[in-house]
Amino acid sequence: MILRLDRLLIDLPKPEHPDANAAAAVQELLGGKFGEMSTLNNYMYQSFNFRSKKKLKPFYDLIASITAEEFGHVELVANTINHMIEGTTFPGDPDITPMQNAKDKRITRHFIETAQASYPMNSMGAPWTGENVFNSGNLILDLLHNFFLECGARTHKMRVYEMTDNPVAREMIGYLLVRGGVHVVAYAKALEVATGVDMTKMVPIPSLENKAFDYARKFEDQGIHRKLYTFSPTDYQDIDKIWKGVHPEDGQPVEVVRGAPQGAPMPDYPEIPEEFAPGISHDDFLEIAKRLQRSAGI
Repeated sequence: MILRLDRLLIDLPKPEHPDANAAAAVQELLGGKFGEMSTLNNYMYQSFNFRSKKKLKPFYDLIASITAEEFGHVELVANTINHMIEGTTFPGDPDITPMQNAKDKRITRHFIETAQASYPMNSMGAPWTGENVFNSGNLILDLLHNFFLECGARTHKMRVYEMTDNPVAREMIGYLLVRGGVHVVAYAKALEVATGVDMTKMVPIPSLENKAFDYARKFEDQGIHRKLYTFSPTDYQDIDKIWKGVHPEDGQPVEVVRGAPQGAPMPDYPEIPEEFAPGISHDDFLEIAKRLQRSAGI
C-alpha cells in the first residue's frame, strides 16, 4: 500500500507566460522511454514481483522505497507541464475561436484531450507503454537495468534543461537531476554489495556533476544528493545495509531518512471555461454544497 500525501516534493514557481511548446519537450521526462512513468513502473513491478523478499530484504527495501519516490516524480513533472500550458488560450464565445492559439502548438492533444494538462505520453505525443517495463526476475540483471535507466533518464533531463529556460521547467529538472543522481548511486551501491563490482567507476555516463546547472546547485547545497528516503515511517528500513558509506561525488557520508521529505503545497488550477473544465458553474457548486450538507445531516 502507498500512503499518499497531498503535497508536491518541491515548490514550483508559476511562470509569467505560457509555454506549451516547451511543455511538449518536458513531456519526454514524463512519458518517454526514460521518463518518470518508466522509472515508476519498472521499479513498481520489480517490487511487486520480487522473489525471496525476506532473504534479500535490503535489495527489496531499496527498490520499494525508490518506487514510492518515483510516484512523487511523476506527480512533479505532471504539475510542471500543467503550469507551463496554463494561459495559452482565453475564455470567450465559441465563435470567436478562443482556443485559436492551440492549433499551432506541437502537441494539440494537450488542448483536445486533456484540457491543457499533462498526459502519459512522450514529447511527440505517443502514449507511454508498458513495453518500457523491464522485470527479468533476476536481481542482478534488474539492478543493472535500473542503473542504466537512471543514467538514461539523467541524460534526457540534461538535454531538456538546455532546450528551455522556462523557470518552472528548470526548477523541476534541477531537483530531479539531484534526486536521479541519488538513484544512480543507490543502484551502483546495490550492485557492489551484490557482486563486488564498483559501478561508480563507470560514472560519469553522464557525469553526476551538477555544478553546471544553476537550478540544481541549491538542492545540492541542502545535501539532498546524499539522502535516501524510506517513504515509510516503519518499513523498508534495511536500505541502510546498502545506502551507506560516502557519496562518490563529494566524499560526504550518505544518510537514510525515515519517511518522506517535507514537500510543498499542492498547486490548484483555475477553471478553463473555453475547455468546459471542470464544467461546474457557481450555481452547480452551490447545489453540490447543499447536497453534501444534507448527506452529512447539517
